[in-house]
Amino acid sequence: MTKIRAAITGVQGYVPDYVLTNAELEKMVDTNDEWIVSRTGIRERRILKGEGLGTSYMCIQAAKGLFEKTNTRPEDIDLIICATTTPDMVFPATANLIGAAIGATNAFGYDLQAACSGFLYALATGSQFIETGRYKKVLVFGADKMSSIINYEDRATCIIFGDGAGAILLEPSETGNGVQDFILRSDGNGAPYLHMKAGGSARPATHATVDAKEHYAYQEGATVFKFAVSNMADVSAEIMAKNHLTADDVAFLVPHQANKRIIDATANRMGIATDKVMLNIERYGNTTSGTIPLCLWEYEPQLKAGDNLILAAFGGGFTWGALYLKWGK
Repeated sequence: MTKIRAAITGVQGYVPDYVLTNAELEKMVDTNDEWIVSRTGIRERRILKGEGLGTSYMCIQAAKGLFEKTNTRPEDIDLIICATTTPDMVFPATANLIGAAIGATNAFGYDLQAACSGFLYALATGSQFIETGRYKKVLVFGADKMSSIINYEDRATCIIFGDGAGAILLEPSETGNGVQDFILRSDGNGAPYLHMKAGGSARPATHATVDAKEHYAYQEGATVFKFAVSNMADVSAEIMAKNHLTADDVAFLVPHQANKRIIDATANRMGIATDKVMLNIERYGNTTSGTIPLCLWEYEPQLKAGDNLILAAFGGGFTWGALYLKWGK
């Protein structure tokens, strides 16, 4: 019996129009273009402007483009999974707001939160619904409006993050293409080094927490960098070894766009040449859950059916993982 796999049959991205450059950040915090580029590889990032516009807005735009590209009817969608750290509201789920806005009247949905590894977790989760035969069309988003939780007086974080969204359509395939394997990891001992100090049930919002600016992303960069370099690189090499892949077998590494040095270390550990690494960090920065689908969207013209892709990510909490995908239906 032929195994059913979850194949990506469409991908679409959306980034806001407003461009926040390093030159503009130089006027806001004590930093400069050379310092930012040499340490992160980022030259600019996109910021979502507009009253009342949240993560769902970017997802809705991506979904509209995806439906047009794939000739898909919204009412045929069975399930919506939205990977995000910046939901529109604590509840209802951003996935449900998206579903209502795009007319996915027959779909149920939920959000998934795994920080920068969110899209990887959501793709792995969505693939299970396809592989079991339960559903035929699963819509997966990776999206974040990071500007909503960034302190633009904190140069340790404000230089890194941007806003953006990516959407993929998962459908059954019997060609052998699709999600092949994944390895997902997490370690809550990493929470002190990358988190938001207040706003959850343990420390609800008060005047004191707002005045102390504790509702923004907090990061101890050196520690996070060390863990990200080792874990993202190791899990990528692990999934290659598990599936008997060499560097020559891999068409592209699709890394989370956190930091150019982390990406380079992961590629080196895998033996992957720089021309086989998807990169857009220079223009978009770290869009958290949005980075990997945005890379797939931009590099889609270079991909052909059967290409072996390794997707890899590392996020706060800590979360990390790698996924082996054969491109195309």
